[in-house]
Amino acid sequence: MKRIFFLFFLFSTCVLSSQTRKIIIENSEYQFADEEKYPGATVLLGKVKIKHDGIILTCQKAFFFKEKNFFKAIGNVLIKQGDTITQTSDYSDYDANSKQALSWGNVVLKDPTMTLTSDTLHFDRLNQKLFYNSFATIKDTTNTLKSKKGNYYLENKKFTATTRVTVVNPEHNLVSNHLDYYTESGLTYLYGPSTITNTENENRIYCERGFYNTKTDISHFVKNAKLYLKERTVEGDSLYYDKKRGFASATNNISIIDTIQNFITKGNYAEIFELKDSLFIIKKAVAISIVDKDSMFVHGDTLLVTGKAESRIVRTYHNVKIFKSDLQGKCDSIHTNQATGLTKMFKNPVLWSDRNQITGDTIHLLSNVETEKLDSLKVLNNAFIISKDSLSENDFNQIKGRNMFGKFEKNKLRLLFVKGNAESVYFNRSEETNILETITKEISSNIEFTLEKGVIETIKYLNTSDGKTYPPSKLPDDIRVLEGFIWRENEQPKKREDIFIRDDENEKEPTKKEDLKNTSAIVEKKSKLKQKAGKTKPEIKEKLGFSTKKQ
Repeated sequence: MKRIFFLFFLFSTCVLSSQTRKIIIENSEYQFADEEKYPGATVLLGKVKIKHDGIILTCQKAFFFKEKNFFKAIGNVLIKQGDTITQTSDYSDYDANSKQALSWGNVVLKDPTMTLTSDTLHFDRLNQKLFYNSFATIKDTTNTLKSKKGNYYLENKKFTATTRVTVVNPEHNLVSNHLDYYTESGLTYLYGPSTITNTENENRIYCERGFYNTKTDISHFVKNAKLYLKERTVEGDSLYYDKKRGFASATNNISIIDTIQNFITKGNYAEIFELKDSLFIIKKAVAISIVDKDSMFVHGDTLLVTGKAESRIVRTYHNVKIFKSDLQGKCDSIHTNQATGLTKMFKNPVLWSDRNQITGDTIHLLSNVETEKLDSLKVLNNAFIISKDSLSENDFNQIKGRNMFGKFEKNKLRLLFVKGNAESVYFNRSEETNILETITKEISSNIEFTLEKGVIETIKYLNTSDGKTYPPSKLPDDIRVLEGFIWRENEQPKKREDIFIRDDENEKEPTKKEDLKNTSAIVEKKSKLKQKAGKTKPEIKEKLGFSTKKQ
């Protein structure tokens, strides 16, 4: 008995279910059937109205195929689903069994959050999904979306649009080939190449994967992200941008190109403050300046760039290193004024120009702002220039003084003027044999000397000098190097990648004056052996063994 009751209940449920899936004709002014002309169809004319499982459809004319549970509507077609969704079109086919509707001709669908218009629209009532393949336009309170292909999911108010997609509002224009857009929240998720353009200032964002909030103007991009601002282009693996605050941050493999100053900054984390014309960058931060088809690389723990293009300041803090093919440097911090071309190096600065090491309390480099070439050099307080002898590891030509002023020609250091308390030590070699002949120490108020290819060519003592020349065997230990001598070659970046090596990674200490005293006995012994061989001349024709002339 229980089994019979269960079967009866199941059968009744199936019948009722079958009945609810059937199309119900509620109204028409005229009905007829013509099996020859319209086989299997009932023709409905005038104020046609049907119902089916939660929708009401009205039209002017229809063909109802009862056996197939299929309805073909013609003229002023209106479909209403509940109190929220309405759709109008010229034509519509509705399959009640699969709950699929195909509408075409001036299709307009509305729900509380948006209006969709298209020439052709599929309505999957079973999954509450709309889709189109021949262009559609979706408008909500904020944006207008257009695409060739797309799906709209009614339950979560989500558009998935593909192929020639645009999202436009009064402030932005978005172009993509694939995105998800939520009409209630205004959130947009981008997949594939996409560009967002600010219609007010023409700033642009490009990415291949990201997120964009069309209502708050906040975006986050994670693949091939590029931000094109008025005077800068920002690239990075990950890019965050808040348009209303004028704030952007980037992470990993960052490149910020200053399109006005021909200046690039790189690193692995950066923040840009657009309204304040400033940015800072850390984590392998490096500033790159293009100088006469050559690049100068400046690295520090932190790079800070402030000011508009015409008055921009670049500050580099802590563990600063400089690399250029013909100029290297190191210091604790650097201040560069791009408007004047003046770069100041602070705290234990050192420069290497060709074969010369230049040190002082503070070093200034001045560039020509028009040609962007190096123009002049200032070394303030405790100025010191050292050049290692080309044939000896322990002999150094040296000039020191209170201040030093230099002049560049074609980015090469050409002229140096030492002012105040000038002293020099130089090792003279025979031009014919390259054998060390004498060592000369001079003291003068001021010294001027010229360089050719990094080698001292001429020296001029501008005031009365006090000098003495020694043979190698008679050279006192305290004359070999000047007071304050430190040879810092081990700190010199020899290639671009070396600017990222921190000081504590270098095991070798700089060579100081005390370190060279221990070599004097060895030098003296070698000099005596050379004298016994008769190779040392008693006099020299010139003060310096490398074509140096005293004037």
